[in-house]
Amino acid sequence: MISEKTYNTKSASGWLPLIMMVVLFGSVLPLMAQEPPPRPVIITVNPSQPLAFGAFTPGAAGGTITVPPDGSSRTTSGTVIPLNLGMMHTPAMFYIKANPGTVISLLAGPPSPISGSNGGTLYLQLDDTYPASPLVTMVPYQQQTTVLVGGTLTVGTIGSNPPGNYSGTINVTFVQE
Repeated sequence: MISEKTYNTKSASGWLPLIMMVVLFGSVLPLMAQEPPPRPVIITVNPSQPLAFGAFTPGAAGGTITVPPDGSSRTTSGTVIPLNLGMMHTPAMFYIKANPGTVISLLAGPPSPISGSNGGTLYLQLDDTYPASPLVTMVPYQQQTTVLVGGTLTVGTIGSNPPGNYSGTINVTFVQE
């Protein structure tokens, strides 16, 4: 017994115009993606405001005093007491200029020694940032992004840190990723 099979070639050829239309139509659509920043990447960082802890007393045992990046209330530990003598506490402020989409991280090094005018040494550790690190710049290069940096000051006893003005230098590294 011989059986005969028939194939419908018309249905297979009906797909060919549809496939050609998809390929042709798909090739004329614009493709969208984030373009890379211009090269070389240029970042400018300018300090605008120092990190300041205001007036305080270390008390008998010392401790820490912290200024958050948002500039809200200072916090203390140990026997450190914040004083309200008209001296402001402020986070450090930096102005950054970079191309939109640039990812920037802030790296804080080890605690920095801060020397007193009447002797004594405090140690400053940089803390959180606002906006949080890493951050992405969103404005054109001509405009600036403001970054606030908080810190914690480690204070010894009143005998080891006598009253006076304490000042020093901190190193802050901004890394473009």
